[in-house]
Amino acid sequence: MLKEYVYVLILFVLAAGLTFTLLGLTFILGPRRPTAQKLAPYESGMRDIEPPSRRFPIKFYVVAMLFLLFDIEAISFFPWAVVLRRLHFFGFMEIFVFVMVLLVGYVYAWQKGALDWH
Repeated sequence: MLKEYVYVLILFVLAAGLTFTLLGLTFILGPRRPTAQKLAPYESGMRDIEPPSRRFPIKFYVVAMLFLLFDIEAISFFPWAVVLRRLHFFGFMEIFVFVMVLLVGYVYAWQKGALDWH
């Protein structure tokens, strides 16, 4: 039964080996000519006039990550619905536990204020 996964394992080992080989060769053979300009942080190419006056709000990114989390959760319902008749009561209880765990995470995010947009 596991013989089918041998080819996937071989492909993974070859891909990882090639990746580390190429990264190692680049590190060993690549030129190193550091200058002040190369080592300076780059954002827009303009020099900073003054430091930022306030911290950058990350609220948008938190909401986006929560959206992705719950969106991926919603996508997982389709394969479950396709095989529900074969799973019977076990399949129902499995998705019930899954939804309850996600509901606890949703309530936690809600109480922490991650969903408030001010």
